[in-house]
Amino acid sequence: MGSRFDISVVAENRVKGENYIELAVQEITRIEKLISSWDSLSQTSLINKNAGLQPVVVDPELFDLIQRAIKISKLTEGAFDISYASMDKVWKFDGSMKEMPTEEAIKNSVAKVGYQNIILNENNHSVFLKLMGMKIGFGGIGKGYAADRAKALLESKGVKAGIINASGDLNTWGKQPDGKDWMVAIVNPINKEKVFSWLPVYNSAVVTSGNYEKYVKFNNVLYTHIIDPRTGYPSTGILSASIFTANAELADALATSIFVMGVDVGLDFINQLNGVECIIVDKDNKVHTSKNINLKQLN
Repeated sequence: MGSRFDISVVAENRVKGENYIELAVQEITRIEKLISSWDSLSQTSLINKNAGLQPVVVDPELFDLIQRAIKISKLTEGAFDISYASMDKVWKFDGSMKEMPTEEAIKNSVAKVGYQNIILNENNHSVFLKLMGMKIGFGGIGKGYAADRAKALLESKGVKAGIINASGDLNTWGKQPDGKDWMVAIVNPINKEKVFSWLPVYNSAVVTSGNYEKYVKFNNVLYTHIIDPRTGYPSTGILSASIFTANAELADALATSIFVMGVDVGLDFINQLNGVECIIVDKDNKVHTSKNINLKQLN
């Protein structure tokens, strides 16, 4: 998935632990083959190749993932959208961009984006993208889903505790060998060596969205690499967003969504959801939390 996975398990001995980790690696690899848009043989690639032409029948697992993604799109009013993969890349975050794209170019870049044009048929598990050139991709949800599935597999094998860390998408269960909760650090986006706070996590997921090296600046406005799929404009105002909830798939999607929504709308949105909390660091390095998080800041 183009990301590093770190897997930790609590086991009786090293051999058992390594066997469990190998099972998790196999499960993550299986999911990658299912959802990868880079693999020309994957079902996801097949859906994209047939955009505007015909529906593609897929495994129930992939169908259900797409169905849940569309539900999140509706919930976030399009701030999250797996058809973002249709977007023309008019923004470049590699330092080569010297001026903003034109309004017309930005508008045209999202012409084929829109979850409303993903047509699902529950009777035969088929997926149809209505527009020629339309694509779906799981960059905003795939790592979280893989972490969830790996955790579920290991739990089913009797593993009492562990952490699946998919490049910052964490899913935990059980406790550390000494009986203490797993702890997650909320880092300072401007200086990753500094930590705002440590928070205990128990049987839940934590996902932090934010890549502080990928941005461009025009007219004193910082545009991050996370682009609003509805408008084609990069998100502004947030350096990092951390989501705490029961599963990494949902946390993954919501972390991206908060970036797009901005601080005020994002906080209001999270405060209306049961069992979801967030910590946002804004462009001025100020920390904002949802109503049920008591963050003790560190120096």
